[in-house]
Amino acid sequence: MKISILDQSPISNGSSPAEALAQTARLLQRAEQLGYTRYWVAEHHGMTSLANPSPEVLLGRLGALTSTIRIGSGAVLLPHYSPYKVAENFNLLSTLYPGRIDLGIGRAPGGSAHETLALRENYLQNVHRLPSLLSDLIGYLYDELPADHPFAGIHARPLPPVPPEIWLLGTSGKSAKYAAELGASFAFGHFMSESDGPAILQEYRQNFQPSRIQQKPKTIVTVSAICAETEEEASRLAASLDLWGIKTDQGTAHLGIPSVEEALAYPYTEAERQAIRSKRQNMLIGTKEQMKEQVHTLQQAYQADEWMFVTITHDYEARLRSYKLLADVFLSKG
Repeated sequence: MKISILDQSPISNGSSPAEALAQTARLLQRAEQLGYTRYWVAEHHGMTSLANPSPEVLLGRLGALTSTIRIGSGAVLLPHYSPYKVAENFNLLSTLYPGRIDLGIGRAPGGSAHETLALRENYLQNVHRLPSLLSDLIGYLYDELPADHPFAGIHARPLPPVPPEIWLLGTSGKSAKYAAELGASFAFGHFMSESDGPAILQEYRQNFQPSRIQQKPKTIVTVSAICAETEEEASRLAASLDLWGIKTDQGTAHLGIPSVEEALAYPYTEAERQAIRSKRQNMLIGTKEQMKEQVHTLQQAYQADEWMFVTITHDYEARLRSYKLLADVFLSKG
């Protein structure tokens, strides 16, 4: 089974953005050693708990630290940006690291209303224009703008030997629909969606139109996972994520990912406990054997080509250990 990592570069309470980004670099190198297929970094704005607002900048550093693993954005939030500039950035990355760059595209704001306004005043208009923005982006990346395009003759240099691999990311059917129409790969965010993911992937596959980008449909499902030697330890580690989720929903997550001790001592209301129970239903928490069983069950429904794991814990070594255990399960040659 192909497995990959989505890294949101979490900042633990008591740590710093610089430490979180150094941990991202270290985790990437470990992921390459373990045999993970790809490693994506996320884009978030104005968040004190997540360190990376600019995947393309971080990828320039990460590519220099590795040689085989694919690296990419999970995702560049296209409504904020010029397709031409995004194409330039990822053509540059693909020139530096040929055959290893993924361009994941999303349409979420990635921050609060104020950050969104500061990034792009006409964000909402661009969300509605996303099919046109995607068409322009693909035209630049493949150096094939239509002859009647207003910017025909413009090239997003440097032109790499291999264009970046294009993925659309989403948590609903809309992004899947765009991916099918464009003939692009699709990654579904199971970990942050309440939609019927298996039905969305099935519809994507049925409506997929072969293209210059991709001849056949290709899918990733991303899940939140915490793996440990015992179920009790995995659940204990997940307490940090429980409290961070509550504080994020309340707009009070100002100190980073809380420690397990802080989370266990927190006086949750019954409504908050119910919210945690609900969120945990979308998470994979447990031992290697439990992870294998849970992913197998999900795979029967999704029929995904690849699984991507996002793991957030307060303790960085616990996060490293979780990814090692997942590799033991899904990449073991024994």
